[in-house]
Amino acid sequence: MERSLRTGRLVTTAYFALNGFVLGMWVVHIPAVERHVGISHAVLGWLLLLLGAGAFAGMRITGPLTDRWGARTVVRLSAALCSAAVVLPGLATDAWTLGAALALLGLGNGCLDVSMNAHAIQVERGYRRPVMSAFHATFSIGGVLAALLGARTLSWGWSPAVTLGSVAVLGLVAAFAARGLLPAEHTPSSAAEAPAGVTQPGHRTSRRIWALAALALMLMLCEGVANDWSTLHLRDVLNASAAVAALAYGAFSTAMTIGRLLADRVAMRFGPVAILRYGAALAAVGLTTATFSTSIPLALAGWAVFGAGLSGCIPQLFSAAGHADPSAAGTNVSRVAGLGYLGMLAGPAVIGPLTHFMPLNLTFLLPLGFCVVAVCSAHVLRSPHTAPSRLEAETA
Repeated sequence: MERSLRTGRLVTTAYFALNGFVLGMWVVHIPAVERHVGISHAVLGWLLLLLGAGAFAGMRITGPLTDRWGARTVVRLSAALCSAAVVLPGLATDAWTLGAALALLGLGNGCLDVSMNAHAIQVERGYRRPVMSAFHATFSIGGVLAALLGARTLSWGWSPAVTLGSVAVLGLVAAFAARGLLPAEHTPSSAAEAPAGVTQPGHRTSRRIWALAALALMLMLCEGVANDWSTLHLRDVLNASAAVAALAYGAFSTAMTIGRLLADRVAMRFGPVAILRYGAALAAVGLTTATFSTSIPLALAGWAVFGAGLSGCIPQLFSAAGHADPSAAGTNVSRVAGLGYLGMLAGPAVIGPLTHFMPLNLTFLLPLGFCVVAVCSAHVLRSPHTAPSRLEAETA
């Protein structure tokens, strides 16, 4: 069993990297697809909402299916759907076909996001220690590899259809060739069968899951703000050059990836509550620094600290949702991931209108407030049946 568990962890890591790579290849080719289809930035912005709507629908559908069929089956099918769909934007000829392509790509991404996280929780349960953050780090690494490879193929003059078609073929091969995902677990059907420490479905559990989902929405909105506005912040507020401004997102994403690689060890020692509480506090310090800094190097440092602080927070929320009730892990993860994804999409939608009333940097007070809410609400990660860690007890 120990060998199969290690294999399951390795294959799950591969699926996270595949998801990050597939999405990253699409992101790299957005400008080329926009030019090929012949649409404006405004039209593209509206069409990208279909990507988000498809992802949200996929998340909602896949949660119950994962609980019914087991993550092993759903992960492979979801990875195949996501991989096959990535070629469709490259084949689009107008706004209508691009919109349909993005909706299908979003659907595949949403299905894979929930199912692979549900399987990651199953692996984590087998290891009996935190491993979730490392999975999320490999997703980010997959995106970095996509950016490097995509930049190279674009420099060679490859069309989006050729590059994305190649990615689709590779993804399909990987989706079906991978072996070693864990079989579905036997989960308790009644409170009498439940092992100690497992919360059974009910009103109390439901409220806790929705609290985790609300925190995911707020913290993923913070991530969305960094993704969409950090570069513009340096360029428009601090008058940095385009090349220097791009370093803001680079600093944020690099710090987040490194933080996720380290977060599991920290969570094992100090507990998930401490990760969320002190991580959100660190993120608040970083965003405050970036918001009010008049120095470009200090602002870059602020965005890096912001990423480091946020890095371990979302994996802890997903993990807590999945462990709350093993028989409904997929459904609970879909709720948390679905609202979190809406938060990610809401970042540009919320910040943009606020810039009509205040400078861009002052709009960051909204995500800063969300970080403070997370600090104050971190105790929701603590299971009612689990004793607090030493650090949590000392700071309670």
